[in-house]
Amino acid sequence: MKQFDLNIEKILEDWEVYHALREIIANALDEQILSATQDIDIYKLAGEWHVRDYGRGITYNHLTQNENPEKLQNPKVIGKFGIGLKDALATFDRKGIKVTIRSKHGDITLSKAAKEGFSDIVTLHAQIASASDPALVGTDVVVNGCTDDDMDKAKKLFIRFSGETVVESTKHGDVVSRVGSEGNIYINGVRVAQEENFLFSYNITVLSAAIKKALNRERSNVGRTAYTDSVKKILLACTSANTAQLLSEDLKNINLGTNRDELSWIDVQEHAVKILNQSGKYLFITSLEAMSHPDMVEEAKASGRSIVTIPENLKYKIQQTKDLAGNPIADISQFVADYNDSFEFEFVEAEQLTQGEKTIFDMTEGILALVGGKPSIVEAIRISSKMRKDLYASQETLGVWDSRTNSVIIFRNELRGIAPYSGTLIHEVLHAGSGATDISRSFETELTEAIGKICAKHFEGKV
Repeated sequence: MKQFDLNIEKILEDWEVYHALREIIANALDEQILSATQDIDIYKLAGEWHVRDYGRGITYNHLTQNENPEKLQNPKVIGKFGIGLKDALATFDRKGIKVTIRSKHGDITLSKAAKEGFSDIVTLHAQIASASDPALVGTDVVVNGCTDDDMDKAKKLFIRFSGETVVESTKHGDVVSRVGSEGNIYINGVRVAQEENFLFSYNITVLSAAIKKALNRERSNVGRTAYTDSVKKILLACTSANTAQLLSEDLKNINLGTNRDELSWIDVQEHAVKILNQSGKYLFITSLEAMSHPDMVEEAKASGRSIVTIPENLKYKIQQTKDLAGNPIADISQFVADYNDSFEFEFVEAEQLTQGEKTIFDMTEGILALVGGKPSIVEAIRISSKMRKDLYASQETLGVWDSRTNSVIIFRNELRGIAPYSGTLIHEVLHAGSGATDISRSFETELTEAIGKICAKHFEGKV
């Protein structure tokens, strides 16, 4: 039996048993990664808890306080400081927990002994004995005296045993489905913080300088400022519709002030929109737009689109934005443009008109003469039995100026009389000639001038 002085009197007095168990589990997981061996086992046998890995087996050299170069070079492992095992052993001793560490290299237990040459100083020692099982594969840490609750708390500090599942993995880390009332922040799979108002949990696998600086021996109470940028990087690297859908469902809560904290970040909102937009199944509108244009909302739903309500500041940010596939974002203006482009008129040729309709249609040239004739940009006046909706207005559409074909298109029903037909015809021709839209100063000016021409024509020679 050899004595190995751990040089410990009192250390980390606020640690509980589950903190010490965390370090034992972390070492086992690290060894699994470093030795590329099978999953670790955690089980209870004859009243004792076992934490078992199947790696190379612990030796007394691992009890020295020294940063492990092998772990420092591997970004996936948990341990870095080289003292986690000693911290755990000290806590077990302080709490009256018996621990035995077994491997093919020997058995390790704990005792109190005077420092060599200093009989008045008693420190914690590891007792190194010959291996009780020289054929043992890996390391078996046997803990006697901890409760099931202690082990349950320790396991829940690891994403592997938390019950949470990965929603999406990125080069910066993982988005994880939240279980319970709080989101967890993991670093390489071990929990370092909790967030009450996060939508997801996160496993950060690329450590920034801020995280390295903030990460302490206790691996707890790491402040949000240390990991916020890493969480953002994870979210902005996501490309799956599943992640975006979960984010977008919370967008509607922004106006209510009940959204999760991730949705307060405008760049995360924008990225969620970019992902969702690729499917072509969504329309992104503000609450005000939804109330102002109910017909448009109904048309979008009828076409198979889902409505995603977005805040006003996001609306302006996405207007000139493309999604991840290079498509324009389907906001209200883009939806109207797409609708207009996809609409197919049902044209009625002159010979298909009734005699009454044809009589009125034949007056087209005379009607246009009242306002100065047909503008050169207008190549055709056409009749359609089907009209596309004006999604910005609530009233029925009676005519349109189609700039794609340079045609004025009139709803067939307007041929029921000279008044409705001439009114709609002149209205749309003025749009074509002026290039102005409804409810604009330019169009009002054009309309005023047209009325003047009609009156001048009517009273010609009478003034």
